Amino acid sequence: MNVLVTGATGFVGRHLVAELLERGCTVRAVARNAETASSMPWINAVEFIVADVHADSLDIAALTEGVDALVHLAWPGLPSYQALFHFEHNLMADYRFIKGAVEAGVAQILVTGTCFEYGMQSGPLDELVVPKPANSYGLAKNTLRLFLENLQRIQPFTLQWARLFYLHGEGQNPNSLLAALDRAIDAGDASFNMSAGEQLRDYLAIETATGYLASILQQRDFNGVINCASGQPISVRALVEQRVHERGASIRLNLGHYPYPTHEPMAFWGVAERLQQLLGAKHEA
Repeated sequence: MNVLVTGATGFVGRHLVAELLERGCTVRAVARNAETASSMPWINAVEFIVADVHADSLDIAALTEGVDALVHLAWPGLPSYQALFHFEHNLMADYRFIKGAVEAGVAQILVTGTCFEYGMQSGPLDELVVPKPANSYGLAKNTLRLFLENLQRIQPFTLQWARLFYLHGEGQNPNSLLAALDRAIDAGDASFNMSAGEQLRDYLAIETATGYLASILQQRDFNGVINCASGQPISVRALVEQRVHERGASIRLNLGHYPYPTHEPMAFWGVAERLQQLLGAKHEA
């Protein structure tokens, strides 16, 4: 399978490229920064192309030539979830690029969406829940999905829309929770400031998530929305305590130092039944 991966050097991309190579795929990896790409362990195992997929001058037909599937991960400007450029720029630039790929003959497109498409809705969220995005990023992603579903009516192609929940692992945003905790432990800090930690979230290790994405891609007849989630809610406090235990650290958690974020509900997680069915695994309640 010949796969084109955009955003190949990002947090998800760097791990997904490795996973696809492991599964015997031929990978054409695209990113804007050649220097970052040169540090990737897989750089000599892929066809690497320096390109900005949002550039008007991009030759999409040449970029996608001979490709069986496009995995579109590139999305500039995160984690500024409220910034207007998500729908003022990224939305239409993404749509133009993906439409161009479809017109050039790419029959299968996998795009990573986000749990923020669900907005402030609480509890277990399955793919039938009507999206109600509450920030610019979620709005732009959800609108892109709607645009592409309408494009399918005019120009048929397979659209696999994988909604990512909370990912952690090597290469994550250094300001994210577990990365900040690891940094505090490594620095020998006596305490770690955090919220009270009672909010429930859905967390996946990046290697697990990219394994799921690769499996979705290899199910070539699957079309539609799918949660890329654990299906298992865990409190933020329990997640942090688990990491402290794994690290054998004695750092004290300064619970309640920060208020709860206002852009997220207190408790939400992904229902993973559709994913487990697709993977052929038995879903355990």
